[in-house]
Amino acid sequence: MKRVFALLLAGTFVFGMSCQSGQKKTTEEPEEKAAVEETAGPNELTQAEKNEGWVLLFDGKTSEGWRGYLKPNYPANWEIVDGTMHCKGSGMGEAGAEEGGDVLYDKKFSDFHLKLEWKISEGGNSGIFYLGQEDEKWDKIYYTAPEMQILDNERHIDANLGKDGNRKAGSLYDLIPADPQNAKPAGEWNTAEVLVYRGTVVHKQNGETVLEYHLWTDEWNELVANSKFPELNPDFANVAKEGYITFQDHGDDVWFRNIKIKEL
Repeated sequence: MKRVFALLLAGTFVFGMSCQSGQKKTTEEPEEKAAVEETAGPNELTQAEKNEGWVLLFDGKTSEGWRGYLKPNYPANWEIVDGTMHCKGSGMGEAGAEEGGDVLYDKKFSDFHLKLEWKISEGGNSGIFYLGQEDEKWDKIYYTAPEMQILDNERHIDANLGKDGNRKAGSLYDLIPADPQNAKPAGEWNTAEVLVYRGTVVHKQNGETVLEYHLWTDEWNELVANSKFPELNPDFANVAKEGYITFQDHGDDVWFRNIKIKEL
């Protein structure tokens, strides 16, 4: 009789533990499901991002919304492939390919938070311009727009030109160096962010703030005055309050994806 009672007790214990284990799994499932729902694929937004006001500028499949600088069409040298916007390298530097050139999103922005990912080829150079203007007297966007530099720091000669590394990746090109310099090597994806709000501008690279500056201030005017930009455009310091977001064709292979913006 004692043996029967012991067996019954053991069976009850195992059954109870099994039920508790099943109940625990049930309570975890909603949390796991919620985590999956908040994970977006390439060139997608999570529901939380949508609720916060983020908008995709690139769907990963078409060039919708994009065109060439001073052009009505999207340049043939910029292909849409594997969920990326890819500038095919011409090996001709800024001269670029005849069917290439810089590409811009066909809407002006003023106060915004821009996020994207970029990847550069070995020895490559490119850039992210913002607040740029489209003007027939300038053949390139860089005459009117600040630039967040994209560069293969290990191989491109620009990494050793300029001053204090202000031509390396993440820098405000030829003006303020990115600090820390945390760019990943050529062929690897980097994240970039640009925040613009009432003249305050912040560059972030791979999750870290690498620089901050303030447009239209005495410090800004002095910074520009001591650079090469007044020789290109005497009015460069007077950056517009709204303008185009543009990617540079510098003759090298460069890829962009997950391009999103939130207007502030």
